[in-house]
Amino acid sequence: MKNKLSRFAVPYVVWMALFVVAPIIMIVVYAFTSAAGGFTLENFSRMGLYGVVFVRSFRLALIATVICLLIGYPVSYMMSKEGPRFQRVAMVLIMLPMWINFLLRTYSWMSILENNGLLNQLFRYIGIIDLYNRIFSTNLQFFPMMNTQGAVVLGMVYNYLPFMILPIYSVILKLDNSLVEAARDLGANSFNVFRRVILPLSLPGVLSGITMVFVPSVSTFAISKMLGGGTEMLLGDLIEQQYMGGAYNPQLGAAISLVMMVIVVVCMVVMNRFGEGEEQAVML
Repeated sequence: MKNKLSRFAVPYVVWMALFVVAPIIMIVVYAFTSAAGGFTLENFSRMGLYGVVFVRSFRLALIATVICLLIGYPVSYMMSKEGPRFQRVAMVLIMLPMWINFLLRTYSWMSILENNGLLNQLFRYIGIIDLYNRIFSTNLQFFPMMNTQGAVVLGMVYNYLPFMILPIYSVILKLDNSLVEAARDLGANSFNVFRRVILPLSLPGVLSGITMVFVPSVSTFAISKMLGGGTEMLLGDLIEQQYMGGAYNPQLGAAISLVMMVIVVVCMVVMNRFGEGEEQAVML
């Protein structure tokens, strides 16, 4: 039986070796070599020139993750307390945008946020722009929303919010309701039940959601290019520029990718350790 299972595992092992392990090895090799092929650490020293991009990428990704958590946790909690029919409808509504191509979803926000887009037309129609001009003595024709960091964060939240809702919802849905009933029998009010029982037990879903939102947010390049107009360069844009742009430098791109990978792995390890500590505290 074990031999049969090992045979079935061969395609998976080959797939992982070709498309996971081999690319990582190539990134490590390129990161520590020069254009001539010799060993060097210059690629890492040159990354200091892009410190602003690193800070901006992690800051915007952190903001988007926090917003997704603030929206996703209440939505997940309320969904778990409703009946099966409501949960199915809510799940379809949450997943429906994910059935549309990622670029098309982002393009739709461009038509909404642009200077003559749907939002500015609405604000002009109901008089908000005129009211703003009278209050602040300005002469705005539209609210500039495109090519801003706010637009980039909005794109991240819109595209990655389901990745926060789904893991939290699945964990809360599986919680043993007898624990909640026991806490209420012992005199805990609703706030204490949530703080001492539901929130700690749902922490694995929260940590999974944070990871699933933060990692793609910090490495995105399509959202920042389309909604940021190329003015808000993130790490994904910087790496793409080293491979695809005029400043062709795959060694520097590999070094940036390697450092970003290490930082993300460290963040994931820290969050997992934090989650384990919280679970042990609850068990005690």
